[in-house]
Parts: sequence; C-alpha cells; structure tokens
Amino acid sequence: MSPLDQAPPAAVPRLTSLAHGGGCGCKIAPAVLQDILKGMPAIGAFPDLLVGTETSDDAAVWRLNDEQALVATTDFFMPVVDDPYDFGRIAATNALSDVYAMGGKPILALAIVGMPVNVLPPETIGKILAGGASVCAQAGVPVAGGHSIDSVEPIYGLVALGIVHPDRVRTNRTAMAGDVLILTKPLGVGVLSAAFKQERLDAEGYAALVGSTTKLNSVGPMLAAREAVHAMTDVTGFGLLGHLLEMCRGAGLSSEVEGVPPLLAGVEALARGGVRTGASGRNWASYGEAVALPAGFEDWRRDLLTDPQTSGGLLIAVAPEAAEAVLAAVRDEGFAEAAVVGRMVATAAGEAARVRVAPPAS
Repeated sequence: MSPLDQAPPAAVPRLTSLAHGGGCGCKIAPAVLQDILKGMPAIGAFPDLLVGTETSDDAAVWRLNDEQALVATTDFFMPVVDDPYDFGRIAATNALSDVYAMGGKPILALAIVGMPVNVLPPETIGKILAGGASVCAQAGVPVAGGHSIDSVEPIYGLVALGIVHPDRVRTNRTAMAGDVLILTKPLGVGVLSAAFKQERLDAEGYAALVGSTTKLNSVGPMLAAREAVHAMTDVTGFGLLGHLLEMCRGAGLSSEVEGVPPLLAGVEALARGGVRTGASGRNWASYGEAVALPAGFEDWRRDLLTDPQTSGGLLIAVAPEAAEAVLAAVRDEGFAEAAVVGRMVATAAGEAARVRVAPPAS
C-alpha cells in the first residue's frame, strides 16, 4: 500500500479534555467527604500509630523505633495541564508534599496509574510517568513500582513514603494561640488552571502555574527541626480557608487571615474577570458558615481564599517571636514569595472554631 493511501495518524486529544476535573480541584467537597466518612469505624488501639484518621492530617505516621517513624500517604488526580511531562511532574510534586508537611523526608514512591489506553498513545503515557520520575529523582526518591489500570479518565499520582524522627512529627492540630501563620507559596493555582482549560491563559500565566506546582515543599524537615514551628499542613484542594479551618478545629482555636494573601502572577486580573473553579464554590458551600467575611468583601476575593491549590504551599503555625527568622529561612530556601497570612487566636468559650477574614488593604 502506498503511504499516500494510508489514513493520517489520529490527533492526540488534550489531556484536560479527557477529564471532568483537574488537579486537586478533583477532590470530593469537604462536606460530602465528611458525610461519607462519618460512618467509618474508629481505628482500634495502636500505640505506634502516631497520626491516623482522627484529624484531617496530610499523612499517616507509624513509629518504627525511638529514632524513626514512617510517614505514609497517597495522592493522585486528573490532568491540570495538557503537557504529559508537566502533568507527571505536578502530580508527583503534590504527592510528595504530604510527606514534607509532616516534617518527613521522602524515601520511596510507588506510581498510581489509570489511563484510557484506547485513547492515549503509549508515548504520551510514558511521558507522564517520566515527568513524575524526574521529580522523584530531584527529591532523591526512587519510583520503585506501582499499579496501573485502564480507566475512562487519565489519573496519575504516587504512594509516597518518608521518614521522620517521632519527636519532629508536625501535624495540623498542634498550633497555639498567638502563632503567626506563614504560607510558602502564593495562591491562585485553581484560577490559572481554569483559565488554561478555557484557553485564556497566556505564556506568563502558564509559567507561573507550572513553576508553583512543580516546586517541592522540601523545607518541611528544616521547619520541623525548629521547636518554634508548632504545626504544618499543605494547602491543596480545600483552599486556604478549608485547610486553615482543619488546623483551627484540630487545635481548638480560631484564626484571623488577611483578606488578600499573595497571589501568583496574573491571578487577580483573571479572578476579577470572572475566572473561577467549580471547586471554589463547593468549598465555600461546605465550610462557609465557619468563616466571617468583612462587609462588602467581593466574591472574587472570597473565591481566591477557597481556590483549590494543586501542589500548594505549606501553611506553618510558628511562635510569634520566631516568625521573622522562620520566614527568612523559608525565603532563603527559594520560596521568595513566602509571606505572613494571619495568626491563630483563642476561641471564645462555647464557640466553635472560626476563621475571621480581615478587610483588604485599600
């Protein structure tokens, strides 16, 4: 048969066109997840289980001995970008973040792969895996195996394991009243990813999206070694307000947060122009009753506080006298846009934990 008689190769579809959601915006809404999990039986008595399901923490932690504890987590999602290599990098960075958020150092990863093999060519799937492996290599972690299935939508992520000293485990429930809240990365990943799917994201915005989501939160162990750092979590699919509320509820405290924390390049203009994710609305519907907004607070500002952050920054609760030094140390590690975003406060007697949002500076 002449090459002229052969059918042209089928075009490879955009990865994001094959998924109904993307990145950490795929997470089940907090209220729905809480309803699903409320009937789960309580975990029995396991004295070496240092962190389990009793709070909404980032990973499980199991004490191996007096010097070592195992940090175990899993994270995966559907594409947030179309470039397969970038998708793999973003998903792997996000999965490893949970280990860093507990103060741990990753040691091993296993790949979780679900792909529509009748739609995506092997080369595309291979690039996704290669992207994830490149991030793991950067973190000094082997991808030592995994599991794959043929699925309707593309899914990729990792099981991530790490090691931490039992005394240096940092959870999301040990913040103290008066602690200063530091966020290592600016907000706005959800807005940028929504603009990307709508083909409204320029090259600068795409660079900001990929640059933020592929930056490893490897400062976690350094922070956990500081006694003044009382609690940590990473900000992902529930947005800044959602993960801060988990921190408040775990510690029995409330918090005050700035009306407009630092944003990634181009995010404010897109948000003002109406770009938002469906997940930001679901997040607000799930926990908005526990948030006090100032009068006249615009919807776009609220949406940024609930914006799902794929591979977002670490949220750190640190003693006020050490906040300046900790912020400087984080910036010295390459997080130039790390910033103070609020503080923890005591909860009034008889009241539930709340987040109070300050009016934006004029």
